[in-house]
Amino acid sequence: MSEFFNAFTSANTGYLLGGLGITVGVSAISVVLSLLFGSIVGIIQFEKIPFFSSFVGTLNNIVRNLPLLLIIFFTYFALPQLGIHLPIFWATVAAMTFFESAMLAEIVRGGLEAVDRGQFEGARANGLSNMQTMWHIVLPQAYKKMIPPIISQLISLVKDTSLASGIVLAEMTYRGQIVYAQNTNYIIPVLVVLTVVYFLLNYGLSLIAKWFDKKLA
Repeated sequence: MSEFFNAFTSANTGYLLGGLGITVGVSAISVVLSLLFGSIVGIIQFEKIPFFSSFVGTLNNIVRNLPLLLIIFFTYFALPQLGIHLPIFWATVAAMTFFESAMLAEIVRGGLEAVDRGQFEGARANGLSNMQTMWHIVLPQAYKKMIPPIISQLISLVKDTSLASGIVLAEMTYRGQIVYAQNTNYIIPVLVVLTVVYFLLNYGLSLIAKWFDKKLA
């Protein structure tokens, strides 16, 4: 048992906590941006604007069928070739946001499709514009239905931050690898702690989802 705790010297623990901060930072910013852009893209697809909605939907389908790691590599390694240089943190955020927005857009589109058409007709009959109808009537109902799949997708987002170790972002998984590279006896302790931390982060998100579900019921 003492061998287990030997891995967590003050230096190693501080180093891992720094990685946790980066993981949470990337996740939090990506969640907010993904919800924003995913909602916009989902609404555009739902509105069936001639040509534009089909074009956006096609692009969205392409993105959803690409590996996230490929998008991360493209953002970090290929964009500089086009003159766009992003720090590693923001390259990761951009890649995560780009991919997760596509996934969430499909959830938003499906949620809007699930709202009864009578809600649209009733709102328009009462003089509300299309935008007012969407903002005040349709979206609140749709998001109630979307909370479980959205939270599930956001949990995937948190877990997927570990893929950024492929471009040497010093997040939690990458720093864990650095710690146990010092001593192979640290492999199991570090992996156990990483497992527990990721579980707690994602379990926390699921509890928030249940709270929202009850609040909006």
